[in-house]
Amino acid sequence: MRARLRRTLLAGMTGLLAVAASVYGFKMADAATYPNPGVVTGSTFAHDPTMVKRPAGGYLLAYTAPGIGLKTSTDRTRFTDAGKAFPNGTPWADPYTNGDTNLWAPDISYHGGKYLMYYSASSFGSSKSAIFLAGSTTGAAGTWTDYGKVVESTTTSGYNAIDPNLTVTPSGDWYLSFGSFWSGIKMIKLNPSTGKRADSTIHNIAERLVNSKSVEAPHIYYRGGYYYLFVAFDFCCKGASSTYRTMVGRSKSITGPYVDRAGTAMTAGGGTEILASHDAVHGPGHPAVFADGAQDVLVYHYYTAAGDARLGINLLRWDSAAWPVVY
Repeated sequence: MRARLRRTLLAGMTGLLAVAASVYGFKMADAATYPNPGVVTGSTFAHDPTMVKRPAGGYLLAYTAPGIGLKTSTDRTRFTDAGKAFPNGTPWADPYTNGDTNLWAPDISYHGGKYLMYYSASSFGSSKSAIFLAGSTTGAAGTWTDYGKVVESTTTSGYNAIDPNLTVTPSGDWYLSFGSFWSGIKMIKLNPSTGKRADSTIHNIAERLVNSKSVEAPHIYYRGGYYYLFVAFDFCCKGASSTYRTMVGRSKSITGPYVDRAGTAMTAGGGTEILASHDAVHGPGHPAVFADGAQDVLVYHYYTAAGDARLGINLLRWDSAAWPVVY
């Protein structure tokens, strides 16, 4: 009788959770199914990481830090500090940072014989923000040249110009996605010759309708005819209490509409969860994806139980319906 009652109570709790998930817009997932990060050694601190494979071999990583922090690796496992992109400061960004020297969420790629880096300047909780572009032929500390502002937002814009990500389509068109909270994730078209805006159009590609509209850190990855939009839901930067989780949707068009596995538009709060807190991994988010040979690599940060930010690296496989699975 007690066993039957216990099963009944558990079934009822599960049903209530399912109803809550439907009403409040979160996805239920079995955290035990999520893998731990792959082995990362050496200099393991990272926040908002982005990584690119060097043309001659090895890897370059950038992350949120004063002057933008850099790391290098020869094997994608052991990382070494490599200084700052801007060791002498960035006075052009000061109007957006309230005196903080941290520059946020860099996005590194390699095009035309040069490393390009989009990065953002802001202060916590403010939508007075700007995204800048810099370039370097080597990627080494102190060699980066700032090319100026790409897009900015104000306290009345209704969106937030942080967390940039450059996507180059198979046909050679350039787009920049960005955004955090407020009215969600935006996208603008770029001129490939300058890396700056091509026109005044702003596309809305994802918006969270609940939980303080907490969607940010877009990254778009093209594979097999789909553009996959990876984002972070919920809350970052709270140490072990962070609730960041990594979500994804996809579209046949770079500008959307993006939908999740259930067909819900990402502009209506949709998103399929692929990684969330589990075991000693807290708040895994700010995703970035890149191709490394035949492997698709997911890069992100997470927090330890002590509240330290760490670099997370996993691989992605693709299921029979062409949705990504972290392993």
